[in-house]
Order: sequence, then structure tokens, then C-alpha cells
Amino acid sequence: MRGSEDQDTRGQNISKPEDQEKTKIAGFERLWVWQKAHKLMLAVHKICRSLPSHERFKLRDQLERSSSSVADNIAEGYSSYYYQEKIKGFNTARKEAGETQNHVRSLQGKGYVSREIADDLMCRYEEVLMGINGYINSIRRKRGSKK
Repeated sequence: MRGSEDQDTRGQNISKPEDQEKTKIAGFERLWVWQKAHKLMLAVHKICRSLPSHERFKLRDQLERSSSSVADNIAEGYSSYYYQEKIKGFNTARKEAGETQNHVRSLQGKGYVSREIADDLMCRYEEVLMGINGYINSIRRKRGSKK
């Protein structure tokens, strides 16, 4: 018999089935491109915390927003029902990734990160961009086959 912590006040069993105890994840979280964008966003936000206070409402705010928007728009595009809405979300994610790359070069130019760190972030965002492009092409192929 299970312990009292698994029963309510009437002695009813309230423990969850084993499969309900597993962490639930959204569909977009299975996409490697979202996973990469999310990890990049966390890395960028960590760098932003080290920026001087006078950059708080300038570079830091812009960089945090654009890096967050990459993963946000991938999730939004993936979760959209209609093909055009999916493509729109991924196109926006692509633009935000490009904006983030520009901000990374600003970090480097202002001496806040080394060239090596900036180059690493740029390469990682290029991987995300290739993944976004691949997903858009996949959506277009699926759409074409439905006509």
C-alpha cells in the first residue's frame, strides 16, 4: 500500500501515473533549430549582464530583445496552423537572427567581447539561419504537395 502522502483525506489514491510525472514539452522544443536559438539566447543574455550600466537601454536592450525573438518566432511559426503563417514566423526569426548578429559585432566593436567570442556567436547564428532556411523550404515543399 502507498504511503499517506499519496492519499487525500478520504483515503483516495491521488498519485499520478508514471507517464504524467515526465516533463511535458511543446512541439517546437523538439526542433534542433529552436534548441540552438534558445541556447544562443541564454548565452547572449549572460553576456548582456556583464555590460556597463550605460548600455542598459541601448545595446543591451536591443540585443536581449532580438536574441529572444529568434527562438520566440521559431516557436510561433512552428505553432501556426496555416503554411503562410508558419513561413511568416520563420522569416521574422531569420530577420531577428541577422539583427542579433549585427548587435554582436557592435559588442565586439565596442570592446565588450573578444573577436573569438563574437566569431563563435556569429557562426552559431549562421547555423540557426541555415536551419530556419531549411525549415522554410520544407514547409514550401509540403505546401506544394498539397495543391
